[in-house]
Amino acid sequence: MISQNTIQQILGRLDIIDVIGSFVKLKKRGANYLGLCPFHNEKTPSFTVSPSKEIYKCFGCGRSGNTISFIMEHEKYSYAETLKWLANKYGIEIEETYQNDEQRQVQQAADSLYIINNFAREFFTKMLFETEEGQDIGLAYFKERGFREDIIQKFQLGYSPEQRDAFTKEAIARQYNSDLLIKAGLIANRNDQLVDNYRGRVIFPVHNHSGKVLGFGARILKSNDKAPKYINTPENEIYIKSKILYGSYFARQAIDKADECLLVEGYTDVISLHQAGIENVVASGGTSLTPDQLRLVKKYSNNLTIIYDGDAAGVKAALRGLDLALEEGLNVKLVLIPDKEDPDSYVHKVGAFAFAEFVQKNKKDFILFQLEVALKDAGNDSVKKAEVVNRMAETISRINKAEDFTKQQDYIKQCSQVLKIDEGGLHTLVNKFIRDRISTQERRQPFGEARLQEENARRGEVTDYDEATFSLLFKDELQEKEVARILLEHGIKRFDDSRLVAEYIFDEIVDESLIDNPDVIRLMNAFKELIRQDPGTVSKNYFIYHPDAKLGALAVSLLNVPYEESEHWRREFSQATGYQKNLFEQPYEDFIQTLAHENQEKLMSYLKMDEDKTNVEVESAVNYLKLRKIRRMLLENQLDLEKQHTTEENSMLYQTHEHLKKMEMELTRKMGTVVIR
Repeated sequence: MISQNTIQQILGRLDIIDVIGSFVKLKKRGANYLGLCPFHNEKTPSFTVSPSKEIYKCFGCGRSGNTISFIMEHEKYSYAETLKWLANKYGIEIEETYQNDEQRQVQQAADSLYIINNFAREFFTKMLFETEEGQDIGLAYFKERGFREDIIQKFQLGYSPEQRDAFTKEAIARQYNSDLLIKAGLIANRNDQLVDNYRGRVIFPVHNHSGKVLGFGARILKSNDKAPKYINTPENEIYIKSKILYGSYFARQAIDKADECLLVEGYTDVISLHQAGIENVVASGGTSLTPDQLRLVKKYSNNLTIIYDGDAAGVKAALRGLDLALEEGLNVKLVLIPDKEDPDSYVHKVGAFAFAEFVQKNKKDFILFQLEVALKDAGNDSVKKAEVVNRMAETISRINKAEDFTKQQDYIKQCSQVLKIDEGGLHTLVNKFIRDRISTQERRQPFGEARLQEENARRGEVTDYDEATFSLLFKDELQEKEVARILLEHGIKRFDDSRLVAEYIFDEIVDESLIDNPDVIRLMNAFKELIRQDPGTVSKNYFIYHPDAKLGALAVSLLNVPYEESEHWRREFSQATGYQKNLFEQPYEDFIQTLAHENQEKLMSYLKMDEDKTNVEVESAVNYLKLRKIRRMLLENQLDLEKQHTTEENSMLYQTHEHLKKMEMELTRKMGTVVIR
């Protein structure tokens, strides 16, 4: 783990304009900066960065966050990878902490393997471009495959010489550990002699999603019946085949923008499509899709299109992993390349435009395609047809996320029509598979967890006026979030001579039941605890970059401001000054300079409007929250009055009603609100 000391150093150096400006061309607009959003295609800038708040917001697609979340979102890095990226940018040495010696050893081995792989990548690239053998054999092969030199360099392709120990000698001379070189799969011990593992092969480095080299794929060029066509890095601390998608580092941003991931089988398929300008593509390496690979796809997009050869083997490969993809909630389509071609050869044959057009026109729904193939295999055999029905019901049952309910029902309808069976019967069969799977999972659960799930399900049943309906109808999250926003914006300002704004809010909102949103409660409690323990560290930025990602995201969402000033502010300002244009337009800045000399006192009174009204804003937000609680209590009391009670109980309920009404009247009098009795 990265130490807190290092994290604080990184946070202290962050400059949101500097970091985001490395990826987005920003232009100053008033106090903020504006640019084209990197997360969706747009022609008119709507991506706003606030240096004072250290947050960004796109008013087109709605994405928002802080400097760290921008790097995580844009580069698809983990939190730790983002911190390391920022530490490298600002020249900060990373200090790491470990829970035990075993964890330290695993991390050190992983770091060593990354260093060794990077050295190997540089060696293989040098051999490809700077040696006669590399140019005559390796580079000639790549160019024969139709790869341009810029693409070869982009994917960092290489060549390992025929010489028995060319790489081994170089690595040992550089004092790399021989055991780690063997673990990395780069060398082998043959008859007590260390030799190169990839000699006479072209090299395909395999990168993780942050660009580090995890391992290599090495293809033989000479015909040799005894040698395998490809050799891949053996599994080790960093190379775990089931968690790797080749090309993900180069495709991650294109997948994000296209909101679609194209999946092919091999290295050359990925490279050829990239060269053709189709960059949202990754490869599975020809193996069955694994849950980890599918989760990696989902990190970028919910839409997966599998492009495989159209022969029987290609169809079989494409159908593997279907159920896992459905369980992950992915929308899966299938495209089969015709004429015994693969994506690599087909894009070279027809060109980039025709290939992209073919993919768009020939996407098949994965489940319906599976049904089509299964029925073709079954022919007129009634037993096999029954097996198809069961298989399809089980497949559809994998679509088990609540948000995909409509999709599941649609598949039941379509499949029952194709199978020519009763829709209700297929529905029953699908539900049976769902029940069986849940039953199996419950048998694996501790008794307490299963019991808790039952209780939660029971509580979820809707009655005439249950808690869920009550919350849906009467909960006012906007007001709760307004109090939280004020706490972040003004919490450390003075409310009066004896208290901070935060202390006033906590004095007034003693009872947590005033607030329904658990995230707002956690934010307020964290703020309160920080004031108690270390008041000097309290700031908006502390919460924007809070270690708890949920609290950080909440803080960012609360502090986002509208792109333009409010109509009320603009109207008041315009009447006072005669200036009518949008305050974010460039002429406004020139106008301010002129106006400052002519009517400085009046201008300043409007520019300081928000600051002057802080206490009014704070009191108003707190009072509205209290008023909401009182009105909810009145409603609950009213509902209780409608039930059968003793005379004494009714008297108590009427007294409660009168007391609550008085409290409501007092609050509304303070706030200037009219209450109709």
